[in-house]
Amino acid sequence: MRNVRGIVLAVMAVGLTACSSGSPTSAPSSSTTAAPGTKPAPTTATTTTKSQADCDAGYLAQFTTRQKLAQLLTVGVTGTADAENVVRTSQVGGIFIGSWTDQALLADHQIDQVKGAATVPLMVTIDEEGGRVSRLKNLIGAVPPARTIAQTMSADDFYSQSLTRGKAMKDLGITVDLAPDADVSDEAADSVIGDRSFSSDPNVVTSFAGAFIRAMHDAGLGAVMKHFPGHGHGSGDSHTGAVHTPPLAQLQNNDLVPFRNLIGSGAAVMVGHLDVPGLTTPNVPASISPQAMALLRNGSGYDAKPFDGPIFTDDLGGMAAITNRMNIEDAVAAALEAGADNALWTSSSAVPQVLDKLEQEVSSGRLPLAQVNASVLRMVKFKGITPHC
Repeated sequence: MRNVRGIVLAVMAVGLTACSSGSPTSAPSSSTTAAPGTKPAPTTATTTTKSQADCDAGYLAQFTTRQKLAQLLTVGVTGTADAENVVRTSQVGGIFIGSWTDQALLADHQIDQVKGAATVPLMVTIDEEGGRVSRLKNLIGAVPPARTIAQTMSADDFYSQSLTRGKAMKDLGITVDLAPDADVSDEAADSVIGDRSFSSDPNVVTSFAGAFIRAMHDAGLGAVMKHFPGHGHGSGDSHTGAVHTPPLAQLQNNDLVPFRNLIGSGAAVMVGHLDVPGLTTPNVPASISPQAMALLRNGSGYDAKPFDGPIFTDDLGGMAAITNRMNIEDAVAAALEAGADNALWTSSSAVPQVLDKLEQEVSSGRLPLAQVNASVLRMVKFKGITPHC
């Protein structure tokens, strides 16, 4: 493994070195004139596009197909040994810190040895929303739920609070917070979304979710807004079974508004396990629905800009809205084939079987390699390591 890792790193270094020569964004010298009879030099835009394509190809060349697929997985871990094992043996792109994870992984900086097992910088994720969804309150302190925050402080004050917490998360080794909750809801506080939502007013949700995203970015973390296209008016809890939302037309001026407003914020988007009349095929929730992924990517179906950032799934392995329908191998394959870039679930044990399944899907053409490549590039850009020429 040490020799393999060294080869991979060497290939990466060669690719990055080759791509770093020259400056594609600098304009050609005005004193340079093409010789008579020769074609003029390509424009800056053309040069930049070609150089970036060359760099992307060079970056992708370091991976086998299985390694590319592994970069699209984020899996829950129980502690340091579990995390280091799944990273070293499978080179998954990310790990997820849950309520069941031994906090020594972060508190004692054991995460450093896990990151050291990765050939590509590892994404370390957590869903630290505050309120009742808080994995780190013992380490960085507790804060009220989103609804209380929106009722008791300004968005600017919330930004400042979130920036402090974001810096504390970064110091612990976290790289991505699977937050904020951008759902619009007037549900009872203890319902599945409830007080995790900032407000029943989509403009208030936009303001506070946007402040959180800015704070995470300023702290050096990635943010992932959820649960597209909106869980706040769902029929139930996707942890326990299928959930239906109001029809897509009814989501347009409510649930979809924060996503529309924040789609250019730099945050990734998590798609929920939501059956949406007028959008998803019956019995195919949004997290594995090509139609839902296309709505997010294209934007035109809800009057938003196209989205080319990473699309994450909600947990595919521990929520009955998915597990009642299919096993984890089929769920991950369905999600990636539908257009997700990152499949998330809460256990590392099935990673080899999932990768076997995904390799079969690529071989059969059901998961095109070009689509896998595009997802790998979105994920490395989200990590901040996409090569620039």
